[in-house]
Amino acid sequence: MKTNLLDRITINPKQCGGRPCIRGMRIRVVDVLELYAAGLSSEQIISDLPDLELEDLQAVLQFAARRFDHPVIAA
Repeated sequence: MKTNLLDRITINPKQCGGRPCIRGMRIRVVDVLELYAAGLSSEQIISDLPDLELEDLQAVLQFAARRFDHPVIAA
């Protein structure tokens, strides 16, 4: 059975100020996005944060894409 990548993103109000994290760890989605924005590759990110898996990085990107894909209503 294939699991949903977004299941890897967790939100706990008592952890990291309720910001989205990866698999309950204290690695926030925004931390990974900032590493990508700084020009790091997936391989470099996993090397720097060895607790992460490639599927975690895919989940981060999918989460961010869905979070920012919202309808714009023109007034």
